[in-house]
Amino acid sequence: MYRELSVAVVIPAFNERRAIADTVTTVPDFVDHVIVVDDASTDDTADIAERTGRGEVIRHHANRGVGSAIVTGYRRALALACDVAVVMAGDGQMDPDDLPSLLDPIAGGAADYVKGNRFRHPAVWTTMPPVRIVGNILLSTATRVTSGYHHVFDSQCGYTAIHRDALARIALDELFPRYGYPNDLLSRLRIAEMRVVDVPVRPIYGAHWKSGIRLSAALHPLPWVLLRSWSTRLAAQARRRT
Repeated sequence: MYRELSVAVVIPAFNERRAIADTVTTVPDFVDHVIVVDDASTDDTADIAERTGRGEVIRHHANRGVGSAIVTGYRRALALACDVAVVMAGDGQMDPDDLPSLLDPIAGGAADYVKGNRFRHPAVWTTMPPVRIVGNILLSTATRVTSGYHHVFDSQCGYTAIHRDALARIALDELFPRYGYPNDLLSRLRIAEMRVVDVPVRPIYGAHWKSGIRLSAALHPLPWVLLRSWSTRLAAQARRRT
């Protein structure tokens, strides 16, 4: 419980055997439920998570994508009647000490969805790999246009917190299931007129960091996802005006 809010942490994971135990065990004690969603890993990620003895592990029998894994976690958080669902990736790149910063705007009634922004942390320029900085700036700029949230940046940061009322306003089955999910979600939150807030979070990239995202995954289908999200938002806003 955090400031009278029951909190679930959703941890999507695919082949994260090296980091998953630390990710699970360092989740703050005030979190009520830890939900690991193993997206059909080919290693023993799920077994390691279960051996921590904390929370529960949900296994996908086929790989569906990170967006789909997060949706599975969201549905479980709703079934547990949690007030807020936080997403922390299974790769250990999200600082547990930043979690209160994501929850405070929701607890204070100022936001429905809070996302981390690593570009508001001074360490981003020396910690984030240059290729990630360039790609993130391009995608964040495009997502500002497609989502309509012109104050939001670092669109690809997956460290987020969402209130259950906002989840109820989103068609979870329609969210893009793979890389590009956060860009799609922001547009749908805009359609639902949800309040979105950026907060600084610490960028973490270990010495053995290696991106699990192929260039092909970023180049395709991300432009299509952005275009679809943009057109869907504009159409919804046009209907609202008529």
